[in-house]
Amino acid sequence: MEQIANFEEKMAAPDFWDHNEEAQKVIAEMNAVKGGVDQFQALSAEFEDLEVMVELMQDEQDESMADDIKQGIEQLVSKLENFELQLLLNQPYDRLNAIVELHPGAGGTESQDWAEMLLRMYRRWAEKRDFKVEVLDYLPGDEAGVKSVTLLIKGHNAYGYLKAEKGVHRLVRISPFDASGRRHTSFVSCDVMPEIDDDVEVDIRTEDLKIDTYRASGAGGQHINTTDSAVRITHMPTGVVVSCQTERSQIKNRERAMKMLRSKLYEKKIEEQMKHLAEIRGEVSDIAWGSQIRSYVFHPYSMVKDHRTATETGNIGAVMDGDLDMFIDAYLRLQIQSDAKEG
Repeated sequence: MEQIANFEEKMAAPDFWDHNEEAQKVIAEMNAVKGGVDQFQALSAEFEDLEVMVELMQDEQDESMADDIKQGIEQLVSKLENFELQLLLNQPYDRLNAIVELHPGAGGTESQDWAEMLLRMYRRWAEKRDFKVEVLDYLPGDEAGVKSVTLLIKGHNAYGYLKAEKGVHRLVRISPFDASGRRHTSFVSCDVMPEIDDDVEVDIRTEDLKIDTYRASGAGGQHINTTDSAVRITHMPTGVVVSCQTERSQIKNRERAMKMLRSKLYEKKIEEQMKHLAEIRGEVSDIAWGSQIRSYVFHPYSMVKDHRTATETGNIGAVMDGDLDMFIDAYLRLQIQSDAKEG
């Protein structure tokens, strides 16, 4: 309640709306905190209702209520586990928006089609959580699918959840692009990083940047401009490249691209620190971008398996429709256990 009072005090300031973007962030954070409080109160009310039902069943010796009570307990446990996970997302950048990049591996149209399937999967996952999705950059495939795509997924804890998706996703299926009907294996790398706040310091020198402009060509033909509004920025010391074409204004695309670059360079710095610590401990480092995390098998059987947690399901249709929470939940709990052991 103290946090909510602090947010309300900020919002009451006369100059609160002078900086619209900062004001929206404060409102979003306050709504997230309020949502957590409301959720806790709703869970408490459900628990109390179940207590009353149990007492009533015992007093009246009415066994017919047992099934309703059992179902209520199962639902409450599921909600409590989800609430617990939200509370555990307390790392410095978990609360931030997520930038998601998909890059097909070798395999041409087959792997590019797989990238588009994953794009749809993440969009559906975001929709189920009422998160907003913006396409920052989109390069369509020659025949089908996408050569690369960058999404900004906006919502409280978006990065906290989606960091579980970083790695290589493997598809096994009968290819619709193979006239012989042979089985193909395709790979797409998924990169996830937080959209870093402006108050995080990242040293970027103007002389280290190569900035190119080009004509935008959005998904499905939208956003196609007659001017060179799309922007590509290369950070020459590291070779990191970012691009943005979502806005019609070159200036706005440049601002968004710079924000993406800051996020990438900051994440790169953190990864290098983690790698160095792992080397000091004498452990095998597994921070490589090419780490295969999950397999999606359409043929000869249906299964999705996460190789880090051994979580699996045969309902591949639900997964491709955005039902990813079982994998995200298992991964985050594994990470929390791992951090607790190291601590």
